[in-house]
Amino acid sequence: MSGSSVQRTIDAIWRIESAKLIAGLARMVRDVGLAEDLAQDALVIALERWPVTGIPDNPGAWLMTTAKRRAIDQIRRSKLREQKYEELGRGSDLYTEDDIDMALDGEVEDDLLRLIFTTCHPVLSQEARVALTLRLLGGLTTDEIARAFLLAESTIAQRIVRAKRTLSASKVAFEVPAGEELKQRLSTVLEVIYLMFNEGYAATSGDSWMRPMLCQEALRLGRILAEIAPAEPEVHGLVSLMEIQSSRFRTRVNAAGEPILLMDQNRALWDHLLIRRGLAALERARKLGRPLGPYALQAAISACHAQARTASETDWARIAALYEALSRVMPSPIVELNRAVAIAMAFGPAFGLQLVDELVAEPSLKDYHLLPSVRGDLLVKLGRTGEAREEFERAASLTRNARERGLLLKRAAECAASESGDCDQQGIDA
Repeated sequence: MSGSSVQRTIDAIWRIESAKLIAGLARMVRDVGLAEDLAQDALVIALERWPVTGIPDNPGAWLMTTAKRRAIDQIRRSKLREQKYEELGRGSDLYTEDDIDMALDGEVEDDLLRLIFTTCHPVLSQEARVALTLRLLGGLTTDEIARAFLLAESTIAQRIVRAKRTLSASKVAFEVPAGEELKQRLSTVLEVIYLMFNEGYAATSGDSWMRPMLCQEALRLGRILAEIAPAEPEVHGLVSLMEIQSSRFRTRVNAAGEPILLMDQNRALWDHLLIRRGLAALERARKLGRPLGPYALQAAISACHAQARTASETDWARIAALYEALSRVMPSPIVELNRAVAIAMAFGPAFGLQLVDELVAEPSLKDYHLLPSVRGDLLVKLGRTGEAREEFERAASLTRNARERGLLLKRAAECAASESGDCDQQGIDA
């Protein structure tokens, strides 16, 4: 095996094993930052040795053994040796070098659950939760996270360092909380994964319409969470939503990277395996017998699109009803804007425009580019192309995504060039 081939193999192994490795070490040393350092030390040793000795049959076990030896060596050198040995003594089986199987199996899923609840602890800011979760559970490098969010690598590095220090200083327990705290923390975990996916699905800024890497990591974390929290319907709801939305990736941009909106996408190219997985996850959420929460309701909306063979067959009346239900469990001006779109599609643009106009004075939507974008779309359908052009231009001035800005300016130009009101009547991406 060539050196470059070994490097690629090690990279792939690290992507697969890093979260389990860090989770197992964090349970052992009770410090997320130290656990990551130990895992990285093991990776460095692997990078030095494996090209010479070959990749072991069980690379995950090799990494765990190496990292645990480093942990023991570090503890022996530490001024806090007695304190740390006492902590390790409570679970000495975790650092017995011969007991690798137990460290890797049995409690691995519990460790992953503990780790994700730790990285999403409310003591951290939302930005810190996302960065730390991507770093430890997503396996992304600091540079990859920085590029995904169009920030300086130093900014992300500082954010991650501060997050780990905050967790340590706050003495956040490496455990799955119970009772009401569990529900509160689970909500935070889901929120972070949801935010990660949305940022990847429709990038808020930059030159790309999507950032698939973020979506893939969010979906992977969601699948892990569904395995280790199977009795929580909203976990399955979020996974369902991400599976179905991911099915459209190949059709959301053209060869030039320009956006293709929902109504114009070639549905034959949607990934039907992901759709089936998403529908199955939604069914699991429903079978748990509780009212659908915000993620499951959004998944049900996505399912309506996924189950329509063509755009014209979409059940917009059902989508409007689902948005009405969503507005009750998650009141939001953005939900109301989406409900207005669904009502416009189901019952005509005049009804939708009336609802959109009621949102124009909403302070939280003042700089939200999709409000004038939606309004422009409805005005086009009503033949009011002059007003529509102004709305598209305003939307273009508000968005920070270059691809989206180009699409909106194109629509504004089409409206300006049309004397008869034949502006290109594309639908918004729902």
